Amino acid sequence: MQPLRGRVAVVAGATRGAGRGIATALGAAGAIVYCSGRSTRAGGATSGRPETIEETAELVTRAGGQGIAQRTDHTVEADVEALFARVRAEQGRLDILVNDVWGGDELTEFGKPFWELATPKGFTMLDRAVRAHIITSRHGAPLMIERNSGLIVEITDGDKIGYRGNLFYDLAKTTAIRLAFAMAHDLGERAITALAVTPGFLRSEAMLDRFGVTEANWRDAIADDPFFAESETPLYVGRAVAALAADPRVHAKRGKVWASWTLMREYGFTDADGRQPDWGSFFTGKIGELVGRGSPYTEFERFLIRARALDIELEHGLADEHWRLQALLARTA
Repeated sequence: MQPLRGRVAVVAGATRGAGRGIATALGAAGAIVYCSGRSTRAGGATSGRPETIEETAELVTRAGGQGIAQRTDHTVEADVEALFARVRAEQGRLDILVNDVWGGDELTEFGKPFWELATPKGFTMLDRAVRAHIITSRHGAPLMIERNSGLIVEITDGDKIGYRGNLFYDLAKTTAIRLAFAMAHDLGERAITALAVTPGFLRSEAMLDRFGVTEANWRDAIADDPFFAESETPLYVGRAVAALAADPRVHAKRGKVWASWTLMREYGFTDADGRQPDWGSFFTGKIGELVGRGSPYTEFERFLIRARALDIELEHGLADEHWRLQALLARTA
């Protein structure tokens, strides 16, 4: 079954990671997928990474769709205009737009307060992860408005609005959620849906390399990091996006952020290996185990508790848990 047969998608930032997984899943559902990004066989744009948009387009076609590679720097407005001009000329429509441009891994300086951050790195990150998304939606949305139909997906990290531990990273990821919210409001009563989606612990190409494993033996890394046990492939969030695109009632989800594990529970899809990772429940459960066990805590365990406290700080209904965790950290300092 290919519920997206005949639909036209643009995945901005399709070279690797979540973007590649989303493009492939949309292809498996039958879509025509324009795979855009900066890294091509003629030249890579990310140091140390071999993936290209041509490879992604081939994966889309092998999955059952039609993959089309288009070299695009989404921070350059003329490039984005050319991308959508091609889509208009060749397809005459746009049904799905996924904003996954990132390019911020090498720019993030975790562990530093804002007054010590390298502002050139931070502003480059925002240029790629915020400005590029705005430019892309600005020029993609008119094709949807003409038909009064479509889905715009902002890819982010996390389904809450608590602090993510680094000022620029926090701005980039929470702004993606805010963009979905703002676009949903501007679209008003139109039958076009804007929302945000987050993966869990993403087992991307770069993450596999970091742990020194491959997709074939990824479980070997669990000994080094037990949290890796609940990791997910990029295809998992891809299947989440494909499920949203095929849902005739998706408009009810507009303006909000949705996690891969939450959507899994609703739509029932699986990861490439048949598993159904639930990162949200897994992480919360691990924190509960730490709190229940009591101190002493290692620095890494304190980091995890602090991360949970920051994550839920602004969440209605979780204020008591936040203050309990803060008090625990103070007592065990």
